[in-house]
Amino acid sequence: MELRRATEADARPMAAIAAAAYSPYLERLDGLRPGPMDTDYAAAVADTEAWVAVSGGAVVGFVLLVEEDGCLLLENVAVLPEHHGRGIGRRLLELAEHRTAELGHDRLRLYTHVTMIENQALYERTGYVETARTTEHGFTRVFYEKRL
Repeated sequence: MELRRATEADARPMAAIAAAAYSPYLERLDGLRPGPMDTDYAAAVADTEAWVAVSGGAVVGFVLLVEEDGCLLLENVAVLPEHHGRGIGRRLLELAEHRTAELGHDRLRLYTHVTMIENQALYERTGYVETARTTEHGFTRVFYEKRL
């Protein structure tokens, strides 16, 4: 597997990955659509630090990073469901940590929906600490931070 910066040509596969990765949560969210399902990935590639995971010549995962005041926000990380369990998500999280340090920050933030317990378990196993829970726009979000 290769990790590389995303290009404009990766926007369509990234959107397909987000749809596949987040659609299983639709039932849990009572009809609300997770934001990543509606993201403009062409704009995300242009406006954020976007990276893709490539396996067998195909994009199978991605991460979007946004520099904020004093930290890096992991805006989105997603892997095709048929590639779960292969360490791709973990490698993307490690890349985010590496980029955080390279940019001179000592912490990485992220958030997820309260019903996405599988994601929360992964974040907690990899050293993220819950910092808050809030409800915004009908979504109850769990915020995490990892100090490097």
